[in-house]
Amino acid sequence: MNRYLTTFAIAATFAASVHAQTTAPARATVKVTIDSGVLVGEVADSVNVFRGVPFAKPPVGELRWKAPQKPDKWPGERTAFANEPPCPQPVNADGTPNGGGVAGVQSEDCLYLSVHAPANANRAPVVLWLYGGASFLGAGHLGSYNGTSNAKQGVITIPINYRLGSLANFSHPALTKAAGAKEPLGNFALTDAVAALEWIKRNVAAFGGDPDNVTIAGQSAGAAMVVNLLSIPSAKGLYHKAIIQSGALLRPGQTLAEAEKRGVDAAKALGLPENATAAQLREVSAQTLVATEATRRGVATPIDNRFRTISTADALNAGTEIDVPVLVGSNSGEPGFDAARTVAKLAGDSGAGAWLYNFAYVPGFRHDEWKGGAIHSAELMFTFDSIDTSGWAASAAGKADAADRAVAKLVNSCWIAFYKMDAKAKSFTCANGVTWPAYTEAGDDAMKFTDKAQIVKSQGIPSGPPRPANAGS
Repeated sequence: MNRYLTTFAIAATFAASVHAQTTAPARATVKVTIDSGVLVGEVADSVNVFRGVPFAKPPVGELRWKAPQKPDKWPGERTAFANEPPCPQPVNADGTPNGGGVAGVQSEDCLYLSVHAPANANRAPVVLWLYGGASFLGAGHLGSYNGTSNAKQGVITIPINYRLGSLANFSHPALTKAAGAKEPLGNFALTDAVAALEWIKRNVAAFGGDPDNVTIAGQSAGAAMVVNLLSIPSAKGLYHKAIIQSGALLRPGQTLAEAEKRGVDAAKALGLPENATAAQLREVSAQTLVATEATRRGVATPIDNRFRTISTADALNAGTEIDVPVLVGSNSGEPGFDAARTVAKLAGDSGAGAWLYNFAYVPGFRHDEWKGGAIHSAELMFTFDSIDTSGWAASAAGKADAADRAVAKLVNSCWIAFYKMDAKAKSFTCANGVTWPAYTEAGDDAMKFTDKAQIVKSQGIPSGPPRPANAGS
């Protein structure tokens, strides 16, 4: 073949490749109109999926360390096919996922959510999901939180990103001085969650959701946020049930003065003076904040007497918490079951019920690793029925067996039943026909998940291994 024919053949091959790429099967799309404009999502497996949906303005510049603002409206149609970058956090230099499951690019412009909704939904129950990650790692788009299975059973799932580390939990006298008299201080991840709930209240009907049946749910640090939301005045009425997975510790409230002192010390570790101004603090790059040991985890949330007026521990003991049904528990290979039982006792002592669980199922392909029982986060791919998209999908592929998948469908069915349950109910029934009664001290009933689901007495469930002294939420 002469060089001209060779050149022609190469060009033809390239053109065929481009043609193949540009003539790929068309994506099935779906449109909804919300208060910010028109969204274009995709239809996948009878589920309407919208990704990268802004629920607030980017919290950058002057909006760093402020409560989130309603997003701007956009002209025309906004494509919602892809996830936006997660919030700034430490990531591994070799590109492997960090402890929160995140790798790659992050951005301080990160207040986005995704929606998995049943096609043709009509007043479907809604769950707002708050991921775990010790309050400085994680993202809402991870595969463990895939809402496809929920949507196929009539439930809309909305995972969100919320601010992390010192971009979320940071107080400083200069920020207090610069804030308006009623502006929230130091609780910015929680303000993000409330903003997302407000977004749901305004917009979820457009996706076929019921704004009067919203569950807040989270695991680990996300569960700790759910605990805190049980006593946030501005959250009242925006949600109607709560799920707390492995994050039921009731901590006393930190005063604003204590948080400000910790903030000053953290800023000094960055080389800023003790009298640093708000402008100087906002000039510190997000990368610096997440890469510096003194600042990457944040300085905890204060009782600012504006947004957060009481700790949930005090509210539960006083009986003044937001009274909604609560489902709470932990895994067999982690500490926390006694704390979960305490929350169930206090949350269910009057009014709405509380449900207590212990997840003790160990997949066959993990028997050699999980000698002490189901580890922290082990329940996620079962409560979401997301084995094939979870963070463990690579190790589960070809290894998860029929028993694992049956347990996932069973556990997920219990969560689905809770989402759909009337808020006044005192029991609900899972797919195996087992009725799950609300926990009371007298009845002491808890659901134990092994290769089956059965009601047992909670006092017979081990509390789990001791909690490390430095354990995060």
